[in-house]
Amino acid sequence: MAIQFDIEPEQPSAQAKNKGLSTEIPLPWQNAAPKSSDRMFFTEQLAMLLETGENLYGALTTIVKQTENKRMREAIEKLAQDVSDGLSFAGALEKHPEVFSSTYVNLVRASETGGFMHEVLQQLLDMDKKREELRNTLVSAATYPAFLVAFSIAVVVFVLVIVFPKFGNMFTSIYDQLPGTTKALMAMSDALRQQWWLVIGGIAVVSVGFRQWATSAGGRERIDHWQLHAPVVRDIYVQVYLVQSLQVLSLSLINGVSVMESLDACRDVVKNKVYRKLIAKIEDSVQAGAGVATAFADSTFIPELAKHMIATGEQTGNLGGVTGRVAQYYEVQLNKKLNAVSKLAEPIMLLVMGVVVGVLVSSLILPIFKLSRAVS
Repeated sequence: MAIQFDIEPEQPSAQAKNKGLSTEIPLPWQNAAPKSSDRMFFTEQLAMLLETGENLYGALTTIVKQTENKRMREAIEKLAQDVSDGLSFAGALEKHPEVFSSTYVNLVRASETGGFMHEVLQQLLDMDKKREELRNTLVSAATYPAFLVAFSIAVVVFVLVIVFPKFGNMFTSIYDQLPGTTKALMAMSDALRQQWWLVIGGIAVVSVGFRQWATSAGGRERIDHWQLHAPVVRDIYVQVYLVQSLQVLSLSLINGVSVMESLDACRDVVKNKVYRKLIAKIEDSVQAGAGVATAFADSTFIPELAKHMIATGEQTGNLGGVTGRVAQYYEVQLNKKLNAVSKLAEPIMLLVMGVVVGVLVSSLILPIFKLSRAVS
């Protein structure tokens, strides 16, 4: 008679369950750092649950079950635990600066005392959506020109490395009669084929050197200064930073956050050091009793319309509402400008590509015509 053993799979311990541990192996994207899309999902779900009457702790525990990103899920679990232990929601959010900015924390803190948290969460969600739309617009405006530049470089390298060597011996016999462009391209072709390692090494050294300079304090400040003062790109960068900072300033002031905390939150959303210095000057101006508009008026890169509107808003006591209108205006203007630039970039890049291809073709065909005449 055979003896059978019923072996049950090992169950997770009660301690592991209490700690929220999972035996499942997360997928790579589920264990990545939380992104803006994860925060937007959290904000949208939390606002909806609070609006339907769910309490904060219950809403957080519900969202945990719907969150795929492991690190975001762990952060929400800690939020729920801190809230359960009696900590304010803003205080719990403050422990996770990698996910929730100071703007987020300050607005939630203001809404907790006012009892309108779900409304503020919806405003934060709208601001995140606008910021994401702006980022996508910037990326799409730069993608096509970047592709054309990369394609042009690839065509030139292909012709120099593959096509030109096939005519090398033929052109050598009439070298003195070759056009200057053909001679230059032959030299470039020889360099790419015979000293490719030196070319690649040179490009690598230049790239690393530029990156180190760009990430240094002096280099970063020079680039930031160029962004706000260069003739062609100045308007785009200034409008981007105005939209980002004034949206935060408006949302913070409208919901009862102090001016100093609102300005500090503006600094978090802008990475440009020169623009951050402007915000620091505004803070100094406010502390000195001169107000926000005075420091804006002294800036060399802020548009006159923005200076005038901000001064008007401060004088009428409606700085939050006016800065929101200014942000909306420049958001519309920025989208128009980016669309115009992207449409203008296409024919310009096509023209550049046509010139490059024309130079390459003429540098090949003209010597061949000379050879055919010599033979005949």
